[in-house]
Amino acid sequence: MGKKSRVKTQKSGSGASAVVSPKEMMNLISELLQKCSSAAPSAGKEWEEYIQIRGLVEKIRKKQKGMSVVFEGSREDYFPDLMSWAQENGASCDSFIVTNFGAEGYGLRATRDIKAEELFLWIPRKMLMTVESAQNSELGPLYSQDRILQAMGNVTLALHLLCERANPASSWLPYIRSLPQEYDTPLYYQQDEVQLLLGTQAVQDVLSQYKNTARQYAYFYKLVQTHPAASKLALKDSFTFDDYRWAVSSVMTRQNQIPTEDGSRVTLALIPVWDMCNHTNGLITTGYNLEDDRCECVALQDYKENEQIYIFYGTRSNAEFVIHNGFFFHDNVHDRVKIKLGVSKSERLYAMKAEVLARAGIPASCVFALHCNEPPISAQLLAFLRVFCMTEEELKDYLLGERAINKIFTLGNSEFPVSWDNEIKLWTFLETRAALLLKTYRTTSEVSQLESKLC
Repeated sequence: MGKKSRVKTQKSGSGASAVVSPKEMMNLISELLQKCSSAAPSAGKEWEEYIQIRGLVEKIRKKQKGMSVVFEGSREDYFPDLMSWAQENGASCDSFIVTNFGAEGYGLRATRDIKAEELFLWIPRKMLMTVESAQNSELGPLYSQDRILQAMGNVTLALHLLCERANPASSWLPYIRSLPQEYDTPLYYQQDEVQLLLGTQAVQDVLSQYKNTARQYAYFYKLVQTHPAASKLALKDSFTFDDYRWAVSSVMTRQNQIPTEDGSRVTLALIPVWDMCNHTNGLITTGYNLEDDRCECVALQDYKENEQIYIFYGTRSNAEFVIHNGFFFHDNVHDRVKIKLGVSKSERLYAMKAEVLARAGIPASCVFALHCNEPPISAQLLAFLRVFCMTEEELKDYLLGERAINKIFTLGNSEFPVSWDNEIKLWTFLETRAALLLKTYRTTSEVSQLESKLC
């Protein structure tokens, strides 16, 4: 076994744990909960609200300085314990080791040649942290009485993770000790770093993520301190915002869906060892074997000994990777940007266009995506644009006559244009909208100077 660890309480700068009046803290928590539960701000006021929420959070963090529970030593110190624990519990650990890959962080390095589609990794259910294991833990009594926990599996996992981290007898400690001590998710961004995202499509999600996390923390802080079912939780003595931010980020960057034991539905889980794999383009190669009751992963491609083993996280855009995983993937073939389009209700042909779109199963107003690869637009967006740019006579062709219904089915097919003029109009319109979208992004002074020279 690797180095043993002790749980310790962080010390404040003065060398002693911070002392905070429970009443003072509860007042701050109540103020934060009220602020985060108020009606959504009017358009353009989201940043102002974020500043106010962040100000309250920073006051709370300052009061809680030195109160978080952490482990001694570095994350790397606990990898030997992680692998020993995994092997003792029936996981496969003979094809790889954990290695630091520099800019990519820690990942799995092959210790032998592995063939594409070869089963090289499996993790039994008893090693997983799931919503079900949370229900069967000391968190269970509170879970059974709180509707928020019952409705939000990710939040349940976050609190489950914190309860087990504070339990020196937890069977998951080898896994929990191996997790990062902090993350690169936007929850960890400084205010000026978040400000750099203004104008991007990611900013609304980033601000919402922070607000939701702050609201959840305030709600559960009060619940843990006041609910009888939480009286025996270790969190009652130490539950800081930094603790919750860490737990939320751990779950957000690692959670996956697996079937329940009876296979009747899906549940959320944290999967030790497997979640050390880094991302690359490809296909999903992980599944769940209900017969053997374990998570299984086959190789995405051939790997030579000493090469890093990758998995595919899914078809997320880079904005989604930044928000939910804390990284930007430069070669993301699934990268895309959102674009909101709609037919104006004041337009003379609105009723006709809305009817054609309805027959095609497309809303008259919708958020679409522009993709970085081919084709750049989906069949649904192509159909919308064709209808959006139709003349009255063209609309009649898709509404009236025996062939109208058949023509509806060709709207998203690139091989069946409405007319040459319609194709020119739709691509010109899309190009104009994309250019306007691009202008909303801030650029560095160097890029701005280059653009001015090119123009």
